Amino acid sequence: MKQSVLSAVALMLCMHFAMAQESINRCAATEVDQRLRLEDPNYSINRDQIEQYTQNWIAAHPEGLRTVVTIPVVFHVVYNTTSENISDDRILEQLNVLNNDYRKLNSDFSSARAVFQAVAADCEINFCLAQQDPSGNATTGIVRVSTTKTSFSSNDDVKKTSKGGDDIWNRDSYLNIWICDLGSGLLGYAQFPGGSATTDGVVVDYATVGGPNAPGTMNSYDLGRSATHEVGHWLNCYHIWGDDGNGCNGSDQVSDTPNQADETYGCPLPTIRISCTNGPDGDMYENYMDYTDDACMVMFSAGQKSRMQALFAQGGSRAAMLNSIGCTAPGGGGTCNTPTGLFSTGVTSSSATLNWGAAVGAISYNVEYKLSSSGTWTATTSTTTSKSITGLTANASYDFHVQSVCSGGTTSSFSAVANFSTPPATCSDILEPNNSKSAAKGISTGVDNKALIATSSDVDFYSFSNVGAPNIKVSMTTLPANYNLTLFNPSGTSVATSKNSGTTDELITYNTAVTGTYKVKVNGASGAFDASNCYTLRADVSSSPWRVVEQSLDLSSITLAPNPAQSRIQVSYNSDEDGAVRFNVYNMMGQLMTTMTTAAAEGSNTMDLDLSSFRNGFYLIEMVNGDNVVRSKFEVAR
Repeated sequence: MKQSVLSAVALMLCMHFAMAQESINRCAATEVDQRLRLEDPNYSINRDQIEQYTQNWIAAHPEGLRTVVTIPVVFHVVYNTTSENISDDRILEQLNVLNNDYRKLNSDFSSARAVFQAVAADCEINFCLAQQDPSGNATTGIVRVSTTKTSFSSNDDVKKTSKGGDDIWNRDSYLNIWICDLGSGLLGYAQFPGGSATTDGVVVDYATVGGPNAPGTMNSYDLGRSATHEVGHWLNCYHIWGDDGNGCNGSDQVSDTPNQADETYGCPLPTIRISCTNGPDGDMYENYMDYTDDACMVMFSAGQKSRMQALFAQGGSRAAMLNSIGCTAPGGGGTCNTPTGLFSTGVTSSSATLNWGAAVGAISYNVEYKLSSSGTWTATTSTTTSKSITGLTANASYDFHVQSVCSGGTTSSFSAVANFSTPPATCSDILEPNNSKSAAKGISTGVDNKALIATSSDVDFYSFSNVGAPNIKVSMTTLPANYNLTLFNPSGTSVATSKNSGTTDELITYNTAVTGTYKVKVNGASGAFDASNCYTLRADVSSSPWRVVEQSLDLSSITLAPNPAQSRIQVSYNSDEDGAVRFNVYNMMGQLMTTMTTAAAEGSNTMDLDLSSFRNGFYLIEMVNGDNVVRSKFEVAR
């Protein structure tokens, strides 16, 4: 009888714990990432470029930055009730938690298991409350805004004054942290590097803000680790299990965090939880990028630190933050003179060197340049009086100006704008003749290849190997005319195409286990060609699946309903002819979820897709119909 009672109590406790976890949404950063990929096609491109830069930088700089980065922080407290208008003490305690966690000074670090303490890192990142606002006025670094909204969500309304929130401060100079009632059990979310400058930052629920000496009001999540976790996303770290939905194929792009099946709730210490054959040590659930209780997440790894530091290296996505004077009180510096004598040298169709005269007191310079027709500047820095820039558009006019950075972090005003023009691009098609599959020119992966479609009948074929790294990404950029891109497998069968209109970049991602020699075809649409200007073709391969990116294809031949869907979705499509049509479904990590082949009749067709085994989230369906490949996104939401 006693044993039965104990069993019943244990069962009730387990049920209570399970229900408690269902009511908590620890983090919505992944969902926000998926939403931004749907809303902004440039966001996916930016994320891919940042990831490539990160991996390259880490490989080239195993020693790291060898400098401590200090980030000015502004807290936007957006409140509807008195309890949401949290005290300065809790905000200051939250800042203290961030500083301790990112410098490995947190007193609870010793609770991590010894095997993981060995790879824990001091991330060498400090946080300071802003003392100077974007207009140069003194500030406490805490902005309080009363709102009529009773709660917010992950839709970024809290970041907009017009939506009842508070507008962002310049993201290149401040880490913006919004504190509000998020509602629906959501504890926080963040925007990864590469997104819009108007929404770049971190949002946390007011009840989670604080620390050991001034805790928040949400049980198990009251020690400020929600902010630590979300700032980790802002600093380009993924969830430790790779967001692959309880599988073992996802990746957080970090080598020293064990492969892990799914998120961890509660505080299992010191239990070893083995998943994805990661024994004997098991999951690193002590990591800040897992979902454990605040008292259980206590460390970042050295690999995660490297990802953060890459952001602040020269050319990194958040390098502009190094020139921020947000931590300096107004009037804290001396005279900082504005540069003069701007001129350009070595101008080509894609590069130039920008020059200026030395300014008295300057220790470095901020440089901004842009197409004369654009309203958006590209920012970079220099410790000398010149800066070489690349990736320019041929036959275009550019503007640039320069700002001095002086001792103490003070800056001058920007100089007067100077301009220069790039000449038209010219190149010779050194890869001819390559007008057939049998004459395809071999190319190396990871290398840009420039060539011409010189006549209306010109067709270019290339070949490359994916042995050792089967997953393929082929891109075609700098298109001077409307060109198409086709990928053929080792059997010579067309497996993917990209046929965007005009001069829009073409991209094919093809995650496969079949290795061998693949071929790529480039041809002008409807005879398009340019005998003077080159396109750029690049083939990349990876041992990990590429994230599948929806391309700007003609989607008129496939429709999905209902979308969002629950257990089933109807696929309506057009087929060019009678025959077999293959459908592949991928998750947003590029992993193949299911594949099926169906007999199609020429004209309109429909097919039902069973989604009962799919978890909530976004997916991409790919229809392969002869040489044509069409893709579209859908959502499962129950």
